[in-house]
Amino acid sequence: MVHLEVRPRHTSTTAPKPPSRMPGLAAVLVITAVAVPLGRLVPVVGGPVFGIVLGVIAGLFIRPLRSEACRPGYDFASKTLLQLSIVVLGTGLSLQQVARVGVSSLPVMLGTLALALGGAWFFGRLLGVRGDTQTLIGVGTAICGGSAIAAATAAIGARRSSVAYAMATIFTFNIVAVLTFPPIGHLLGMSSESFGLWAGTGVNDTSSVVAAGYAYSQAAGDQAIVVKLTRSLTLIPIVLTLVALKIRRENRAARALDAAGEGSYDGATTSIRKPLPWRKLVPLFLIGFIAAAGLRSAGVVPESWLPTLTIIGSTLITAALTAIGLSLRPRELRDAGPKPLLLGAILWVLVAVGSLGLQSFS
Repeated sequence: MVHLEVRPRHTSTTAPKPPSRMPGLAAVLVITAVAVPLGRLVPVVGGPVFGIVLGVIAGLFIRPLRSEACRPGYDFASKTLLQLSIVVLGTGLSLQQVARVGVSSLPVMLGTLALALGGAWFFGRLLGVRGDTQTLIGVGTAICGGSAIAAATAAIGARRSSVAYAMATIFTFNIVAVLTFPPIGHLLGMSSESFGLWAGTGVNDTSSVVAAGYAYSQAAGDQAIVVKLTRSLTLIPIVLTLVALKIRRENRAARALDAAGEGSYDGATTSIRKPLPWRKLVPLFLIGFIAAAGLRSAGVVPESWLPTLTIIGSTLITAALTAIGLSLRPRELRDAGPKPLLLGAILWVLVAVGSLGLQSFS
């Protein structure tokens, strides 16, 4: 009799390797290497805008860049690099500079912040521009353009199409502001300090604030930069509020599922919600942003490092937006139509006129 020994087949317990990020990251880095010099050559446009535009064009016309093999690299760049960029940009904030702006400018800054956020809520509902697009356009107009959009995107995980629309809106009205603010300021006979406050609150991205401010006068440019830095600090409460609202929506959805019985097991209703980790309540990148600003204010970050850190922060944002552009499809933009741009126009006019009006009353 022949005895046959059947041996169990050994199955590998090794977890499959995660897909490589390299193909997507390589594409992001190549386009970023083109976008960053273009942004320095045309600072009013800036590297991030070039990055997202070149990313969309490359993804549209180069088929391999649309493959699933590139997706892990795009996801890493659009999330992790985006969050890291906010931390690095925190080194540009000096609380001593902010304090020198003085209490007199705070009513204008807080007033324009309220106008932009309130206007985004009201006119967004009126125009039917809701969700991520409404939030990003409002925050970008209210605070500091691309940097605020990046921080809000990292906090709420906004859709790619919403990020693209918000960036396009901010870019459009930055150009308009740089061209129109200086002649309007001269026509109104504004002092350098008054114009600097207007440019610092009514223009969005830093490069455009610098361009508009120094086109008016040296003193106006200096004032505009400090006002812009102070505006950037409002990122902290705004991001915390966005995270809290996101958690509230998620909890409401969880309660709805519980009520519908979809969180049940064998007929016994159980909650599908889990305790929230503290890092969801206070995002790590926001803690890093505050820590970086604190180190800068304490003098730990030398002044000589700032130009390099600014370039690093801008490059990281450009890489993140390039990844968003590469993974974006034109259909996602076409579905939204022109209404987001109209919302941006309304908010920009509201903030620019509101800043002038608040100055006249202060």
